[in-house]
Amino acid sequence: MTYVVRRLSFFVVTLWACITMNFLIPRLMPGNPALDMMARYQGRISPVAYKALEVAFGLQTHQSLPAAYVSYLGNLFTGDLGTSLTFFPDSVESVIASALPWTLGLVGLTTILAFILGTVVGMIGAWRRGGKLDSLLPPIFIITSAFPYFWIALLAILVFSINLHWFPLGFGYSNGAHETLTWGFVGDVLRHAILPALTILVTSIGGWILTMRNNMITTLSEDYVSMARAKGLSPGRIMIDYAGRNAILPNLTGFAMSLGFVVSGAVLVEYVFSYPGVGYMLLEAVDNGDYALMQSLFLLITIAVLVAVLILDFVTFAIDPRIRTQS
Repeated sequence: MTYVVRRLSFFVVTLWACITMNFLIPRLMPGNPALDMMARYQGRISPVAYKALEVAFGLQTHQSLPAAYVSYLGNLFTGDLGTSLTFFPDSVESVIASALPWTLGLVGLTTILAFILGTVVGMIGAWRRGGKLDSLLPPIFIITSAFPYFWIALLAILVFSINLHWFPLGFGYSNGAHETLTWGFVGDVLRHAILPALTILVTSIGGWILTMRNNMITTLSEDYVSMARAKGLSPGRIMIDYAGRNAILPNLTGFAMSLGFVVSGAVLVEYVFSYPGVGYMLLEAVDNGDYALMQSLFLLITIAVLVAVLILDFVTFAIDPRIRTQS
């Protein structure tokens, strides 16, 4: 119980610090983000309209810093993240809500799949060290992991879209299709997601294979594994329950961080494929100086990482008896 309370307290304090930094950084930067954002409207609208836009974007420059901080916290807890300049007059929360499912479906599922496949391949490769699987798959995927995302994405488009015409060039669905929960639309979305998903999978699975293989090799030399073999337990049980269960613990930290960063999207992949996810939206926000959208996306990424790490702490607490005894 002490461990749980300690981790929850750390989460709350860290979350408050991240929210505060997310509020302060744009306001402590050289220049005035509010004036930069609104400068494009000066000279073309009346002072009354300019003031109305300033209020709509939540950029009241007359507020003191403490008053603005209190207002920021109030808006944050009520879900009012401001108005997006890039997608004006849509609110920031509605813009993020429209892009987040695309990123979670593509990057999230691909990250989970890469972790599972990498963990299984690394575990079996270490268990059968020097075998065919250990000699073939880890070197191949480690080499592919060294290539940049965008290079693999461009190569996939050239080969499978332009030359072979197997898959579409990009975007989340066909031009003119309506976003409806029908089998036709779902199949169209899956067809458009194959190349981006393969790009992320090929460039990320190698790291999971290598780390799991190395952890597994170290764990196999432990005394409790030798004791399990001496007891005559089946090889499958030793590999999974004794060696694999302990070897995967260091990998869980990296997996939690990866899940946290899923909400940021794979910016380069989404940009190359013009995929309507959060990563592509973040790039659009930066290009257009959309401070409200950028600030909200950065905060969303931070909260996602903190929540993922918190869940990891509880999972580790449940599967590692050493932590339970220490707490």
